[in-house]
Amino acid sequence: MSKVIHNPALASVSDNGTTSSTFVIEPLHAGYGNTLGNSLRRVLLSSIRGGAIVAFRIEGATHEFTTVAGVKEDVVDIMLNLKGVNVKVHSDEPIELRLEKKGAGEVTAADIKTTADVEVMNPEQVICTIDDPKKSIVIDLVIEAGRGYQTIENSSKNRMHSDMIALDAMFSPVTRVRFKVDPTRVGQETNLDKLELTVETDGSLSPREAFEEASAILVNQYSALAGSTTVESAPALGTDNDDEASELNTPIEELNLSARTANALINNDIRTVHDLVTLSEQDLRELKGFGSKALDEVKDKLAELEL
Repeated sequence: MSKVIHNPALASVSDNGTTSSTFVIEPLHAGYGNTLGNSLRRVLLSSIRGGAIVAFRIEGATHEFTTVAGVKEDVVDIMLNLKGVNVKVHSDEPIELRLEKKGAGEVTAADIKTTADVEVMNPEQVICTIDDPKKSIVIDLVIEAGRGYQTIENSSKNRMHSDMIALDAMFSPVTRVRFKVDPTRVGQETNLDKLELTVETDGSLSPREAFEEASAILVNQYSALAGSTTVESAPALGTDNDDEASELNTPIEELNLSARTANALINNDIRTVHDLVTLSEQDLRELKGFGSKALDEVKDKLAELEL
């Protein structure tokens, strides 16, 4: 049995699309697959910062249990559709936006007049349908950033305008998290875990950003409880020495690649040797601005580094 608890390693990251990624963490101390998987999943689903619509007002509607002239849906249906609008917020303050549409047809989230502080991530989201070509609809919205779930009571208490209808809000941009734990081994160490964690988001935050934010939150929570106590740890099993770990942290700029190749990697957010070695040859081919000559150059450099 090992006398120390080895630190884990992020072995690979596989993108399943623009809003879904699978993170493979191995090797882990015996039993730590479920320990880390459960804690990361709970934080990812409950504590990642996001944005949501928290209140709205429709011209001509005084409360939610009414209808809007010329609009197919009643206010309750519109309210439910507004809760399905995914937004990315770049401000800590509440933001007021307006939606205006005239004439028959569908009204979607693309009709919201946004500002530099707000992005609508699913503009195709249907909000209502105008069935009278002479009618129009005007909706004022309040959008906020937050974490977790906000009840309708809290939204109502904190609303900016008393004549607005409050909404309960789920701020988390993470829509689904799944994980599984499999056994793995390194050399003579056989009682080890491998954790595969799949994170799906609504597009306002990348899975990698959500994963790193959740990890940082857990670090802060446990650091606050640990006080001055420290526990001996060691690099991940399979890492031969500190020199190898240091080599993986080498910035791309220090690899003496051509300027074109280095810039292509950096522009695709590949900044260290570790970022580079987690990508397959196919991943590299799909990078924007990364051609076959750059691929050959990178392969030669990794062979030179024996990676």
